[in-house]
Formats: sequence, C-alpha cells, structure tokens
Amino acid sequence: MARSCAYPLHCLFLFSSILFTAQMHASQTEGKAPLVKGLSYSFYSKTCPKLETIVRNHLKKVFKNDNGQAPALLRIFFHDCFVQGCDGSVLLDGSPGERDQPANGGIRSEALETIDDLRALVHKECGRIVSCADITVLAARDAVSLTGGPDFAVPLGRRDGVSFSTSGTRDLPKPFNTTGATLDAFAAKSFDATDVVALSGAHTYGRAHCSTFFNRLSPLDPNMDKTLAKQLQSTCPNADSGNTANLDIRTPTVFDNKYYLDLMNRQGVFTSDQDLFSDKRTKGLVNAFAVNQTLFFEKFVDAVVRLSQLDVLTGNQGEIRAKCNVVNSKKSVLEEVVQFVYQF
Repeated sequence: MARSCAYPLHCLFLFSSILFTAQMHASQTEGKAPLVKGLSYSFYSKTCPKLETIVRNHLKKVFKNDNGQAPALLRIFFHDCFVQGCDGSVLLDGSPGERDQPANGGIRSEALETIDDLRALVHKECGRIVSCADITVLAARDAVSLTGGPDFAVPLGRRDGVSFSTSGTRDLPKPFNTTGATLDAFAAKSFDATDVVALSGAHTYGRAHCSTFFNRLSPLDPNMDKTLAKQLQSTCPNADSGNTANLDIRTPTVFDNKYYLDLMNRQGVFTSDQDLFSDKRTKGLVNAFAVNQTLFFEKFVDAVVRLSQLDVLTGNQGEIRAKCNVVNSKKSVLEEVVQFVYQF
C-alpha cells in the first residue's frame, strides 16, 4: 500500500525531479565523449607514464596549503578553452595579453605559477614533450577530483598555441548575464542547456570579487535571499571594494551539488547563476542536479571533456612551450624538433 505524503509540495517537487532525471538518462546515450583527431586517453602512456601521478601528487600539496587554487585552476582551464580553444593562450604574457582583458580579471597569479611549476616537474621527468595546454587540463581535472568531485579521464595530446586573442575574451559568458545570453554564448560553441547548467556547477566552490555581483546589491535584487543580501552588502560597500565572497554559501571549498540548493533557495551570487532557477529552459535541470549529485557529476564530466577538446592544436601544429608564459625562441623550437625525432 502506498504511503501518504506529509508534505505534498515537497513530494511533488521530488517526483518531478526524479521524472526529469529519468527522462535525461533515457534520452542520452552512455559512454565517453567522442575524441578529436590527434587526442588520446593514452597519449603519454609510453613517453611520460608518470605524468598524471606527478600532477596529482603536486596538487595535493598545493591544495593542502591553499585550497583556493582549486577553483582558480578550473577557471583558468575554462577561460583558456572558451576563447580560442584549449591551447594555453591564456597563460601567455602580453602587453596587454589575453589574460589582461576585463573578462579574465581576478585570475590568480599563484595558480598560473602552479601550472608552470607542474610543467617544470613534468619536463624534468620526461623531457619537453608535454604541453602547457595538457597540463592545464590535467590540473583542472584534479582541481575537481581532489576536492570532492568526480575523478575522470581526459584526452591528451594538445599542443600549445603561439598567439593569444584579446578580442575573443568578449565571448566569455558574463556573471551579470541572464540565462538567455548565457545559453547563446554556449550555443555558439555547440553546448546545450544541460551543458550550461552542469558547467555552471563549477561555482560550487571559489570566491567572486564584489564587482562581479554588485549589480544585484545596488539596487537590491528582490530575487536574492534577504540574509544573503545583508551579508554581501556588508562585504561589498561598493563595487570596487576589492573584497570577495563565497560563490557557494553551504560548502564553499568542496566540489559537490550544493550550488544547486543555493539556487533553489535564492542564494546564488551571480545573476547568471540565480537566473538558471527562474528560466523554464533550465529550472528543471537545477532541480534534477540538486537532488541527484551523481547525475550532476555525469553531465559535468561529459561537458568538461568536450570543452577540453575545443579547437585544439595537435600533431605538428603549435609547439611545446619551454615555459608556459612565453612562446618558444627559435633555438627552443629547434630543440623541440630534435626531442621529437629522438622519441621515434
């Protein structure tokens, strides 16, 4: 005999979320995302078999001392891939460079240094055969898996770009966008609403500068939880205060699905986050991920693996940088050719 429900509205929400989840599973095929030609899940299995162990062990030490680098590394990965593909262009110094554009404001210098530290460790072990682009992808993966998120394989074999794009940063989704603008930005890269809501879950940890959400404090957004609004107003007396606030008020240093509970309780910080729970195209996905962390992890991994393959350079395209922040000199290029020939 079926049990009665003490809280009808809650049961209705739970049932609708479960039904939505089942429909998602039924409508999508299982398996890894298809690979771009030139990438492989075993690309360095013979030439640098300790690669992933080196990266993970070093990041364990880094995160133990500075857990804020985990979301910073994930952000670097996203901002690199979304602009002109996963080619390490955001790592390059410029005057100004891609990294100096407003959309890339707040990228932590410590996280950039960590990527180059990883590059030095890997090149010492294996020679200059692993790109900074691949190291950035591995660092982002471990920034998720070492903080409570899913562990997953990422395809490797990217080469580093020899240029950067300043104008391309205009395409990055903005924190004050409504859902329509966010969906359009991702659709241009062939990502759908499920991808958008899953990738937005990266805001389940990390911090944001006042300038990125002050638009919701002055004037006060009526769609923001009042307690959260008071906290943020205390932290941010003005847009340029230089202070920061947690993006997830529940578990700000853990990669989990609590971000979606925030949205359901009007506790999202960015306009682009909270509006996902208001738009009918994305509200059901927020509900589904809030009650099913496994589903969130599955969709996040799928979207990240496809994102990591955007417009990659492979084969003899680009280069393997000797340092992640500068393009190789002609001498370094010659050394790379010799190293490449030596491998075979």
